[in-house]
Amino acid sequence: MPERYCLKHKEKAAQRREVNRLTAHQRGYNSEWRRARALFLADHPICEECKRQGKASAATVVDHIVPHKGNKALFWDESNWQALCKRCHDRKTAKEDGGFGNFAGQEPKK
Repeated sequence: MPERYCLKHKEKAAQRREVNRLTAHQRGYNSEWRRARALFLADHPICEECKRQGKASAATVVDHIVPHKGNKALFWDESNWQALCKRCHDRKTAKEDGGFGNFAGQEPKK
């Protein structure tokens, strides 16, 4: 799949996205979240994606199955949470957000 930006502009595009992004705290990842996350991981210690693949890895991340995109109800909906290891979470996030050369559901410009 072709790159969206040339090397010269790829870094500038990433910087623009980062400048406009809210902080983790502004997105809801505060002390209340950290407590809820710890309780959830205590109850769900194994990565769900690894489990589906017949492996057993320790879960370290509480993932929002459907990205909440600022929707507080969806953010706090435990039925929308799954326990993942960092590797599986990073892979899922990159696929959804367009990392690693993906276009997150967008058609590449020709």
